[in-house]
Amino acid sequence: MPGEPMPAPTLHGSLEAALATITQADTKTLQAEWRRLHRAPAPPTLSHDLLLRGIAHKLQEAALGSLPPASKRKLAACKDEADEEKRSGGCATPAVRLKAGATLLRTWHSQTHTVQVLEDGYEHQGQRYASLSHIARAITGAHWSGPRFFGLTKRRGPSGLGSRADA
Repeated sequence: MPGEPMPAPTLHGSLEAALATITQADTKTLQAEWRRLHRAPAPPTLSHDLLLRGIAHKLQEAALGSLPPASKRKLAACKDEADEEKRSGGCATPAVRLKAGATLLRTWHSQTHTVQVLEDGYEHQGQRYASLSHIARAITGAHWSGPRFFGLTKRRGPSGLGSRADA
């Protein structure tokens, strides 16, 4: 019935019934259910579909439990990183994993630089470094993203499509 609160699900079977019930509900009923479950009014711009998804998530969480706190922290950190990438105009790309023993080559101003990947860092011209960015700074004298300097990440080209970094 429109406007009536829906039964709270339990682990013993009412989750399926609650999910079936909300799929038949109108937007006004979903907004009331959102308010009950989230203890706040539904954002006015949420579509019927997003209301359904948000309510279904809360019902499943109530019946089956939530993510462990460590997983929530990891997701929040990933979101923060993606937000920062978006603000800076870059795009989030998976980090390249380099194995110890790998060799990176980079030519800068007609000089070829060789970097050895170690278990606990990098070696360039007989000196150990904690990060590729430190090596890029030593080579160029300017702040660079080390992975980008060595061509390990993609950057956005003028068309918005990724292109290899060849600076």
